[in-house]
Amino acid sequence: MLEVLTPQPNQAALDRYVPPFLDPLAAAAVSGGDTVAVVKTITKSLGFDNFLYGATLSVIPHHEAKAYVFTTHPREWVKRYDEMAFVEVDPRIAKTWDSAIPLVWDQQTFRGQSAACDAYLDEALQYSIGSGVAFLMHLPRECHVFISLTSPALSIDEISKRSISRNLPDIMMFGHYFHEVFMRSVIERGLPPPMVGAPLSKRERECLTLAANGLTTDDIATKLRISARTVQFHFDTIRSKLGAANRQEAIALAVTNGIIQPRTLPMK
Repeated sequence: MLEVLTPQPNQAALDRYVPPFLDPLAAAAVSGGDTVAVVKTITKSLGFDNFLYGATLSVIPHHEAKAYVFTTHPREWVKRYDEMAFVEVDPRIAKTWDSAIPLVWDQQTFRGQSAACDAYLDEALQYSIGSGVAFLMHLPRECHVFISLTSPALSIDEISKRSISRNLPDIMMFGHYFHEVFMRSVIERGLPPPMVGAPLSKRERECLTLAANGLTTDDIATKLRISARTVQFHFDTIRSKLGAANRQEAIALAVTNGIIQPRTLPMK
C-alpha cells in the first residue's frame, strides 16, 4: 500500500524566524500535532484546497536518490498517480522543471496538448484538481522538490489571478518552510520513504527490466519515448519501494523476488 509520510516532532523547526501565518505549522512540527489538518488550513487561507510536497533526494553517502511524498490529496489519487505513471504526462512537471518561476495554471493552460495530457486532466478533475499553482525547488544534495497547491476551479478569472498574485510570496514561503520542516523531521532522521514495500507499477517494471538487460537511462528513455529525467524519477521511486541503495541493488532485489525476469524485454 502506498503511504504518505508525515513529519515527526522536531524542536529545530522553531530555531529561525517563522512568519506568523506559519506559526501553526511550526507548532505542529515541534509537538507532533496533526500536520495534515494544519497544512489544509494554511492551504485554504491561501485560496486553495489541497497541498502536495514531492521530493527526490539522497541524504546518505553512496546512495542514489529516493522519493518522498506528503499531500492532503486523497490516498486514492496518490495511488492512481503512481499506478498510471502520470508523472510522464503531468504538464506541470515539464513546465516547472527548468524554471524558478511559479506556474499558475488552469484547464485552458494545458488542454489540447495531447490526448494523454487531456486524459490526465480529466482524471485529475475527478479528484477536484482543476487549477492551481506549482513550482520546483532545485536544492543541494541532488534534491528536487515539487510543490503544488490546487483548487477544483476549472478556470482562474481576473479576480482569482489578483488574489494569487497577492498571495504568491506567502505561497512560496509556505513551500520552502514545509521543505525545511520535512527535511529536519523526516529525512535527516533517516526515516525510510513511505512507499517501501509498495508494488511496482507496470512502467516501473518495464524500466527495471530494461536496466537489467543493460540499457542506460538514455536508452530506456528512447525505447519508452519519455524523457531521461522521467526515467530517473521512475528509478527514484523504484529504489524507494524496494528499499534499494542503487539501481544495481534494485535489479538484484527485483530478480530475487520474481518481480522481473531479465532477458525478457517488455513491450515493443
